[in-house]
Amino acid sequence: MTRPLAAIVLAAGRGTRMKSDLHKVMHPIAGRPMLGHLLDSVAELGPTRVVVVVGSGRDQLEALIAAHEGTLVVQPEQLGTAHAVLQARPELENFAGDVLILYGDTPFVSADTMRRMRDRLNQPDRPAIVVVASRPADPKHYGRIVAGDGDTIVKMVEYKDASTGERAIGLCNSGLMAVRSEDLWSWLERVGNDNEGREYYLPDIVMRAIEDGRASVVVEVEADEVEGVNSRAELARLEALWQKRRREEMMENGVSLVAPETVWFAFDTAIGRDSIVEPHVVFGPGVSIAQGARIRGFSHIEGAAIGAGAEIGPFARLRPGTTIGEEAKVGNFVEVKKSTLGKGAKANHLSYLGDSDIGARANIGAGTITCNYDGFFKYRTVIGEGAFIGSNTALVAPVSIGPGALVAAGSVITRDVLADAVAVARGEQVDKEGRARLFREKMLARKSKAT
Repeated sequence: MTRPLAAIVLAAGRGTRMKSDLHKVMHPIAGRPMLGHLLDSVAELGPTRVVVVVGSGRDQLEALIAAHEGTLVVQPEQLGTAHAVLQARPELENFAGDVLILYGDTPFVSADTMRRMRDRLNQPDRPAIVVVASRPADPKHYGRIVAGDGDTIVKMVEYKDASTGERAIGLCNSGLMAVRSEDLWSWLERVGNDNEGREYYLPDIVMRAIEDGRASVVVEVEADEVEGVNSRAELARLEALWQKRRREEMMENGVSLVAPETVWFAFDTAIGRDSIVEPHVVFGPGVSIAQGARIRGFSHIEGAAIGAGAEIGPFARLRPGTTIGEEAKVGNFVEVKKSTLGKGAKANHLSYLGDSDIGARANIGAGTITCNYDGFFKYRTVIGEGAFIGSNTALVAPVSIGPGALVAAGSVITRDVLADAVAVARGEQVDKEGRARLFREKMLARKSKAT
């Protein structure tokens, strides 16, 4: 029988190098907080308990942790990683199973790696602790792992406590561990702080296990997977890394990216095969695109669903709550918010369509605006199937344009228009013959006197 699983996520670091009022683990990558990336991966393993250890800024994390059915505990003083893990003990006092120890600022640890950690912990040789390690090109100031035979660990040491020879070792500790609950707490209680930093270091539990005659082992992963974030520059590097991977995934799945390096995806962007994305497109969260759509350059799309064969942009903006039907078109400098465009509907240029329902095959002329806000409340505009809205029209909501109706260019529509009716709502044109010549003569005479 598979043992129960708990995860302890450490997120108590101050993040001073970020120079931000936002908690470090709440800084987003691809539109999702770093901590959210990690908790989603943890969720794939179906843990019994998830405990997140925080320091300051707990109010910023509460909603996210609750959404993942986790428990938040506070480390009042930052006395080291071993001390931080101990803060989770009251929440796991009666838990019997495997425990993963993870870090909220290391967002890319995959569910597969977590499974590897558990699998290795439960193999017949029953290692005491499984430690995740990597071999980064620049070991920086990571703690080092002295390896023995096979994947066993002889020693773990923090960089500032390491000898010159130990610092030359390329195998670096990521901090991630898997350990049995029945072992974890007793080893943590035996961790001291007789070191350069006067901190209680989590890797010391490996040494406590060795004292008990229990061997620990290493699981190696690529360095990028366990890279953490401590600065804005590191955050930008991980964003770039995530985007590069997602672009490659999109193209492998049949999406054409004309200039891949210029397209930016959100964590949940979904695009169907045979769709084309032109340069300099930005996707915010909540976008789904059916197959065969075309997203033209310099468009910004967030919270929108786009149907098969639709065409968006260039320079279009789709805001949350927007649904674009099959083969519909939203052209350059058109903004759509909380609106639905039916199949084959067109808004080709220079329009704002907010809080509206636009029927199939309707045609929205240039400069059309749905006047949806009176300063206090929002109102909807309904445009029927096959309706034609002339250029430079203002539709003052709430208002309904019937199917097949035609609204003359330059109109300000304040009342409903019946199906198949023609609506004209503009001042009458008056031509005064010869008046332009008389006006010019009068003004030229005045100008000559002034000089």
